[in-house]
Amino acid sequence: MITVPSFLLKRVYAKGSLRNNEGGFQFDLKNSPGSGYAKELFPLTLDGQEVPKDKSYFMLDGKEICFTAVSPETPFTLTKNEASTILVKGVSLSPGAHKLGIAFVVQGIGKLQFDVTDSVAV
Repeated sequence: MITVPSFLLKRVYAKGSLRNNEGGFQFDLKNSPGSGYAKELFPLTLDGQEVPKDKSYFMLDGKEICFTAVSPETPFTLTKNEASTILVKGVSLSPGAHKLGIAFVVQGIGKLQFDVTDSVAV
């Protein structure tokens, strides 16, 4: 099984993108090394607490796609050098730093996961 070092995975997170929005909070991912496809997304974690998958979405062609809809037939795609916004509904962030945990399954590699700490952008 191939392993991908955490420091490489963390590069996917767009530092400084964490911010509240009218329905919750959001952040951006950007895959600079190349395009990637996840056949499963795990629940995000926020400050060590799991966020239900049905509250987490990603934007694709202007549409919100729930994490629960991701499957081998409907993968989550990160196109090279294009940002993808992740939305979490019903959860607002307090000012200051927060730790996010992100985990997913990539075909041929397996489960990948990483944590990042970022502060809410004003």
